[in-house]
Amino acid sequence: MAIGKATVGKALPMKPAKDKDCCIGCHVSGSVGGGRGGSSTSPSPPLSPPRRRGRLLRQRSSFSAGGILLRRPVRYLVLPLLYFSGLLMCVGPFSSLVGLFSTPPGSVYRSHLIFENLWPDIVSDNSSSVQLQSLWTYKRRLKEQKPCINTTGGRRFLFDGGATEPSGYLVVEANGGLNQQRSAICNAVALAGLLNAVLVIPRFEFNGVWKDPSEFGDIYDEDHFISTLEANVKVVRMLPEELMERYNFSITNIPNLRVQAWATTNYYLREVYPILKEQGVIRIAPFANRLSMSVPPRIQFLRCLANYKALTFSPTISAFANKLLDRMIEKSSSTGGKYVSVHLRFEE
Repeated sequence: MAIGKATVGKALPMKPAKDKDCCIGCHVSGSVGGGRGGSSTSPSPPLSPPRRRGRLLRQRSSFSAGGILLRRPVRYLVLPLLYFSGLLMCVGPFSSLVGLFSTPPGSVYRSHLIFENLWPDIVSDNSSSVQLQSLWTYKRRLKEQKPCINTTGGRRFLFDGGATEPSGYLVVEANGGLNQQRSAICNAVALAGLLNAVLVIPRFEFNGVWKDPSEFGDIYDEDHFISTLEANVKVVRMLPEELMERYNFSITNIPNLRVQAWATTNYYLREVYPILKEQGVIRIAPFANRLSMSVPPRIQFLRCLANYKALTFSPTISAFANKLLDRMIEKSSSTGGKYVSVHLRFEE
């Protein structure tokens, strides 16, 4: 028993360097206990201090590894933040020029300021290619405007053996700019006379770029247009209700005829006129440049009549034009009657 106690007493303060020593200590305690109890065969429980220190070492290693894993996402977050902060520091001085202080619309193109800066150079330039005085010299002769030659004798041109009843209604959609629309209107009047059709006030095609909702009456005088053409071509503002009901009160439901550009009068009489007689109404869209320039004299008269007599601007536009003309006459004394006209064009 004394030897057993001494052995146990020496085993307790020892620091087991390896698991093998712990097993030896456990074996000694078991043998001693067995000698003391005699009849007990169950071993004593293992010593706790050595196993606790091993557990602490494993916990420390797991904490250190977890710290490294926690620090890695921080590193991946810090690097992008440093990159973007450096980028902002580089671009920051120029941001005011880009969008922080946006210029008001129309102030980008300062044409008058550029002209004032360039004017001294223009005046001092002695090059023969720049001859400002020649700009005010009109070298071409003024052409005398001749009246439209009326070859119809003031009567409507009647096709199909002089039938008095109209063959149907003509609906056209004028597309393009203002000049193309004007040309299309004149061609529509001529075509209505050729086909002995009733012309519906031309519609203006809505352009998705300009988004101009102007109609015929916003630009031209409808009453003057109808009354001027009354003796030659009948013009109405809209289709009769029975025809509109047939097409669910929508002109766009009328079948559209695709006509080739610069089509001749023979083409219209051969291909389009039978359809007009059968359906009672035809729609041609687009209608810009859809009639040949070479037409019989009686049809050319209708085109001329529409262009120079029937088409006049609406009262609103006419009043503005007269105001602008008076202003030009008033200020012409300071410039010797010289002025510059600018044709503004806006592209998409």
